[in-house]
Amino acid sequence: MTRHLLTATALAALLTALPAAAQELRIGLGDDADILDPAQSRTFVGRIVYAGLCDKLVDLDADAQIIPMLATDWSYSDDGLQLIMNLRDDVVFHDGTAFDADAVVANITRSMTLPESRRKSELSSVASVEATGPLQVTFTLTAPDASLIAQLSDRAGMMISPTAAEATGADFGQNPVCSGPFKFVERIQQDRIVLEKFEDYYDADRIQIQRVTYRPIPDTTVRLANLQSGELDMVERIAATDVGTVSQSDGLSLQEVVGLGYMGIYANIGNGDRALTPMGEDARVRQAFSLAIDREALNQVVFDGTSRAGNQPFPPTSQWYNQDLPVPARDVEAAKALLAEAGQDRVAVEIQHANNPVVTQMMQVVQAMVAEAGFDVTLRATEFATLLSEQTAGNFQLSRSDWSGRPDPDGNLHQFVTCEGGINDPKYCNPEVDRLLNEARAVTDPAARKELYDQAGVILNQDLPVIYLGHQTYIFALDDKVQGFKALPDGMIRLQDVTLAD
Repeated sequence: MTRHLLTATALAALLTALPAAAQELRIGLGDDADILDPAQSRTFVGRIVYAGLCDKLVDLDADAQIIPMLATDWSYSDDGLQLIMNLRDDVVFHDGTAFDADAVVANITRSMTLPESRRKSELSSVASVEATGPLQVTFTLTAPDASLIAQLSDRAGMMISPTAAEATGADFGQNPVCSGPFKFVERIQQDRIVLEKFEDYYDADRIQIQRVTYRPIPDTTVRLANLQSGELDMVERIAATDVGTVSQSDGLSLQEVVGLGYMGIYANIGNGDRALTPMGEDARVRQAFSLAIDREALNQVVFDGTSRAGNQPFPPTSQWYNQDLPVPARDVEAAKALLAEAGQDRVAVEIQHANNPVVTQMMQVVQAMVAEAGFDVTLRATEFATLLSEQTAGNFQLSRSDWSGRPDPDGNLHQFVTCEGGINDPKYCNPEVDRLLNEARAVTDPAARKELYDQAGVILNQDLPVIYLGHQTYIFALDDKVQGFKALPDGMIRLQDVTLAD
């Protein structure tokens, strides 16, 4: 009897010593991430994974204000042409490489020069970056850039191991090595991304989860069903129509926050042969399409009133919103008149969109609305990462996609609509828009900046390379055992101080 008792005791001790199964956090994502390389990626869910994998120079707080992360403090020179950042002294990358000023220089240089980098336009004001001390880096700018700090709070400021980056080049995303609270374990496309706790993380005491598994499940109904059955612990971006179900479910809770970005339809204006359509070649056709949409009806029908109707890259609640360009009321007759002016009776157009139920429903409603004005819409559903690849390649006429938003207005505009913008998939180019947005980067006075954005907005409202539809609320559903999570306006899932109850 004594021998058996000791064996049971030893077994209990062993089980206690091992990471508990409850310490694996399983998160349902609305899409699959694209390449896990901060320099190359562009998906919203990729940024959610980065929140656990790759720390940044600076971060955002609950009010979308910039706060220290890997940089402890920063300051600008009097002429605004130098940004000096001091760095933490207790950080290492997941491969043991030290984080220091040289590592920052290597990262910023890579984002500025890697042929595949999408961060070039975000860092276009940087003339050079150098280590001015072991833990100090100095950015020298071509002109003052009020947006730069905000850019460094996202992918442009994510730090990866220079050792790993040099060894793998453009293939870094196959085995990413960063400095965040979790390190990469494995990825199976369309199935899962797995991270595990990095024991040498500088703030490891705030990380209680041992393992994180991200599961891409585009179907919102299936995603919620997995949460209800216990296969997932939390899901992001549940459908607004499911809020009541979650609210009435024992053991589940909700968190929601208004996002910083927008929902839009991108028009192929100059990206290859598929731009050679009435929609791509004539702004009046795009204006007619926009006028045929009832944005408030979309909000009510698709989002149960939880989103905000919108026609700009900034929500109506934003200080950057142009009150002189209010959300237009649906006007089918005006839309028909614009088509007639453009020499068109009926226009056939294909819209590609992500293959999740909410977006599909939204585009079906849009399809019905614009049909009354003379548009014969064909819908093409595709997986989201594929959709983005098709946008980049120019294999689209119209493409429905979201942008999660940035705290600085530049982050919602510049890279999408300037001639050399890193995510300018429509290949729209208007030198006057470039001038206004480049000048806005160099102005620090908010009122003066807003005037420049307002002027650019007037032009964009006519040219419509992006047809804005509205601004969504991020709605998270969680098992009650998930404690300590806080939804922030950028929609990221930060895991500091998050715990799983037994």
